[in-house]
Amino acid sequence: MKDVVYVEWVPAGMFIKALVGFFSLLILCTLLITIAVGVAIQHPFLIVVLASPLAFVLLVFWNYRGILIEVTTEKLLICYGLFNHKSIPIADIVSCEPTKASFGRYGGIGIRYGTDGSWAYTTSFGNAVKIVLQKGKPFVFSSKSPEEICNIINR
Repeated sequence: MKDVVYVEWVPAGMFIKALVGFFSLLILCTLLITIAVGVAIQHPFLIVVLASPLAFVLLVFWNYRGILIEVTTEKLLICYGLFNHKSIPIADIVSCEPTKASFGRYGGIGIRYGTDGSWAYTTSFGNAVKIVLQKGKPFVFSSKSPEEICNIINR
């Protein structure tokens, strides 16, 4: 039986929340202005054209709103959105160390390929965990408590 040793939810950073809020508000204001001046009444398809980007932005943000980290006695599970789940057997991990996810290394946040050859799931720039595997590329993911996760894995 797999005993859950550690669980953490790492939400998207404030910069991303502000960026999504700004674009959502911009699209929503444009939609409301077109309705208010009557353009959307004459051309109802315009509502769909303006609402589609808003729905897309909100759906993408909802999907990538945070990372769920779960450490059991047998594996490390990192879930980032509906379709991005990484399950790593603890036995395959050579080392675990706290690190920083930086813009210089990953060029942004999200699912990224770093200049150092690592793959990353990041929600913000800052605290992260770097996992070195027996086979394959290093894997980095955002965490509020990278030291605690590494202490558990390195045991």
